[in-house]
Amino acid sequence: MSQNYTAVIKQDGDWWIGWVEEVPGVNAQESNRESLLDSLREILSEALAMNREEARQAAGGGYEELVLTF
Repeated sequence: MSQNYTAVIKQDGDWWIGWVEEVPGVNAQESNRESLLDSLREILSEALAMNREEARQAAGGGYEELVLTF
């Protein structure tokens, strides 16, 4: 399943900075636009994996996973 997220990016002097709107704490700073987008993708992937694991651990055993669509 493909998921879409929104990156808010801007150039600030010699640096590019960006955030992912939907996931707090996912932000990066790089020297060029493409590197920034690569970093945001990598950080987002890591944050989602960590959030999944935390949710599964918090649920303990016997949980059910459902896809939410809105």
